[in-house]
Amino acid sequence: MNFWLVKSEPDVFSIDDLANSPLQTTCWDGVRNYQARNFLRDSMKNGDKVLFYHSSTDPTGVAGWCEVVREGYPDTSAFDPNSNYFDPDSTPDKPVWIMVDIKLVEKFPRLVTLQEIKENPALKDILLIKRGNRLSVFPVKEEEFNEIIRMRRN
Repeated sequence: MNFWLVKSEPDVFSIDDLANSPLQTTCWDGVRNYQARNFLRDSMKNGDKVLFYHSSTDPTGVAGWCEVVREGYPDTSAFDPNSNYFDPDSTPDKPVWIMVDIKLVEKFPRLVTLQEIKENPALKDILLIKRGNRLSVFPVKEEEFNEIIRMRRN
């Protein structure tokens, strides 16, 4: 099993939007970074655990966690000329971009803020706080995942 963190701006798609989605499940589309795409395509597997992070808000932080319920498949938003994520180089025959489906497991009773994560010595190596890491999808270690799960109740 792998562990991940995915970022979303809550005014675009929040943990509440996921909670209100049919079966509390959604496709994770619109990823337009090759390294993040490779994680979606090559490494995210059914049953993997995913931290859901609210970015570009105040405060930022982990709002809950999910599980991968469908492995990588073509991101159809890339084929739609009316989509913000349209890519004319991506076609159904040769898709460039990939998405996965995630299902909500738990919305946290409170946000585990970025500031709390930075202050926690057990999370000193998490990619989230590394300089230059702007990926919207990236791996976390099992211990890091478990520490954030623990922090949700404090």
